[in-house]
Amino acid sequence: MSPSTSSGAQGATTARDTARTTARDDILAARTSLGIELGSTRIKACLIGSDATEVLATGSFAWENRLEDGLWTYSIDEVWAGLQAAYAELVADAHERHGVRPETFGAIGISAMMHGYLAFDAQGELLVPFRTWRNTNTGAAATELTDLLGVNIPLRWSIAHLHQAVLDSEAHVPRIDAVTTLAGYVHQRLTGERVLGVGDASGMFPIDSSTGDYDERMLQAYDAVAADRLPAAARDLLPTVLPAGASAGSLTPEGARLLDPTGALQPGIPLCPPEGDAGTGMVATNSVSPRTGNVSAGTSIFAMVVLERPLAEVHHELDLVTTPAGDAVAMVHCNNGASELAAWAGLFTRFSAVAGQPLSDDAVFDALFREALDGEADAGGLLAYNHLAGEPIAGLTEGRPLFVRTPDSAFTLGNFMRSQLYGVFGTLALGMQVLAAEGVELDRLFAHGGMFRTAGVAQRFLAGALGAPVAVGELASEGGAWGIAVLASYLAHSETASLGEYLERDVFASASLSVADPDPADVAGFTAYLDRYRAGLAIEAAAVDSL
Repeated sequence: MSPSTSSGAQGATTARDTARTTARDDILAARTSLGIELGSTRIKACLIGSDATEVLATGSFAWENRLEDGLWTYSIDEVWAGLQAAYAELVADAHERHGVRPETFGAIGISAMMHGYLAFDAQGELLVPFRTWRNTNTGAAATELTDLLGVNIPLRWSIAHLHQAVLDSEAHVPRIDAVTTLAGYVHQRLTGERVLGVGDASGMFPIDSSTGDYDERMLQAYDAVAADRLPAAARDLLPTVLPAGASAGSLTPEGARLLDPTGALQPGIPLCPPEGDAGTGMVATNSVSPRTGNVSAGTSIFAMVVLERPLAEVHHELDLVTTPAGDAVAMVHCNNGASELAAWAGLFTRFSAVAGQPLSDDAVFDALFREALDGEADAGGLLAYNHLAGEPIAGLTEGRPLFVRTPDSAFTLGNFMRSQLYGVFGTLALGMQVLAAEGVELDRLFAHGGMFRTAGVAQRFLAGALGAPVAVGELASEGGAWGIAVLASYLAHSETASLGEYLERDVFASASLSVADPDPADVAGFTAYLDRYRAGLAIEAAAVDSL
């Protein structure tokens, strides 16, 4: 071995040892933040150290919602089994990578899919199975509330679920003592505190951004309608609202044992306010300041745009929510994201196996995505609808995934895959056109989610679909679990910096980004695709009626 080679190898080893020592020291000294997010398909845990950009360990647990008695749900037992499994895997990963098992942390944060309905009685018992954001049975309540409050109340919001239960005279309603989200429920079990981050709370009931609390006028309007049918005023049923950086309690001995049945995890760790996946997505993409936005693609897909001013009109396509700091945000939320795309990829993965040339899931996604680049700009006349569930923006109460072509369309693999990728963005683009008509402008739009891991494909197509530059960064790769870990770390900095300042100064200052500008050919092609997509929604509606 030459001296230069030996020196280089020794230097690389020294750098690795230094990084390992720093991480180990951070873990032993509790200069760490643990974030756990309960997503729609995966519960993920993420540990960061004194440098928030460095992920020290991760863990995860795969799960799926189930359709029971016509409603989408997850079992509460699986919530805790999944949390314990993800945490145990993170501890094992930390030990493997750094030679130490964490027993305490500087701070913890819990986040989860927003909205939905978890109703409890005075003894803390769940009154009905968890009803997730994906349910679309709340149409009557959402319409009545939108008219009453003068803002759009989407089907998935917690107040819509509560009011639908009232309208349906469900037997459990007189016993309701508290209503919360999944993140709020887990946080309360860990800390004993019935609180919620303002971003997650804004998906339960409208928030007044000037106060950072539930809109008082709207609370009074709702109480006037529902007071004789609910056991308490709405404010008393909802969690207390907290902004990012506020103290939200600490881990109790009971909470520590819930998360870590081995007993190694120590109580007393501070927790940040529990947040929703939209808020953690904003943090993970540094999109918490006006004129910034992000797109998150998973089982659902949604865009968040931080507003400079109030919107002029009420739009059923748009939700008005907030950042974790309480600033007003317009959200375009679509119930259906990349699940249908993943199902098609799974079909090709199976084909590779039966053909005797098995490929990994990642290899199949990479090959199919790159083939989409060879497709025609308008996907050759092909159409793909990814609606596994109802889609309010598209006017659909139920989902029927469809792939449609005409006899003269160009049925190639490239066009097929481009149509599937365009289909993920179709309903989102319909909603974003409403924002554009309101004169909302964006300086930057960040994208995150698994479908953006193949460089230069989904990112490029999204830029063409929305007609705006789209950035993807490495820091967003861990998604919401990393975002809530960063919010937990912000607890120690909230007195000296706003959330936006902290992210710019301490987290994203040296972040590398890949930016895709809209390709004129993609813009024109997607415009043609979206025209067909809009016209073809009648096919979707007919499928719902007929199948």
